[in-house]
Amino acid sequence: MIKLKNKEQLEIMKLAGRITGEALYLAGEAVKEGISTLTLDKIVRSHIEKRGAKPSFLGYGGFPASACISVNEQVIHGIPSDKIILKEGDIVKIDVGAYYKGFHGDAARTFAVGKVSDEAARLMEVTKECFYKGAAQAVADNRIGDIGAAVEAHASKNGFSPVRQYVGHGIGHELHEEPSVPNYGNAGRGARLYPGMVLAIEPMINVGTFSVKVLADKWTVVTADGKLSAHYENTVAITENGPLLLTDIETV
Repeated sequence: MIKLKNKEQLEIMKLAGRITGEALYLAGEAVKEGISTLTLDKIVRSHIEKRGAKPSFLGYGGFPASACISVNEQVIHGIPSDKIILKEGDIVKIDVGAYYKGFHGDAARTFAVGKVSDEAARLMEVTKECFYKGAAQAVADNRIGDIGAAVEAHASKNGFSPVRQYVGHGIGHELHEEPSVPNYGNAGRGARLYPGMVLAIEPMINVGTFSVKVLADKWTVVTADGKLSAHYENTVAITENGPLLLTDIETV
C-alpha cells in the first residue's frame, strides 16, 4: 500500500531530511586520502544523534553501522571498517539515513578522493544528472515508469548501465515503503504519482554491465565485472508545486 503524507507529516520529513543531508555533507567534507570508512561512519552517527535523531541504517536487518560506505566497484551496502583506508583516485559512495519523530530521510552521494580518472569523474557527473532527470518526472499524474525511463535513457546515452537488481523506494514511517522506484523501465507505466507521495530516488549507475553480486559478508554489493559504480540519492516529496528534495540541504 502506498502511504500518502499530509502537510504535518511532510514538515517532519523535511526535518528528518535536513538532518540526513547535514550528516551526508559533513561526511563528504571529511573524505580525503588516508581516512578510514569507519571514521566517516562515526561522523555520520555523531551528527545524527547530536540532532536528536537515530541512524536509520544502524541495526536495520542486522546492518552493523550508521552509514553504507562503498568504494570503487562496490555499488551499495558497503560496511564501514577501520581497515578500509581511502586512497587517491578512489570514488566513495556514502549512503545515510536519519529517523526523526517517526519518519526517515535517506540520501547518498559519490565523492572523489583527490584526483580521479576521467572515466570516474564522468560517471559521477552522469549519475548526478540521472538523478535530476528522474526527479524531474516526480510530478503529480506522472507514473513511476516515467522516473525510471528518464534515468535509464540518460545513463544509456552516455554509455553507462543502471543497476536493475536494486531500486529506489517509497519512504516515510518505514525506511522502505511502496512503491519500488526502478532506475529503468517504460514511461507511462506503473503506479500513478500523487501529491503526498514521498520517494527515495536513487540512481546506481555502472561503467560496465548492470549485473551485480553480493560479497561473502552478505551486505556489500559489487559490480559483476569489477568496474566502477556511482550512486546519487535524495528523498523527494511529490507536491502540487512539483518535486521537493527533502535531503538536499541547499533547497530545503
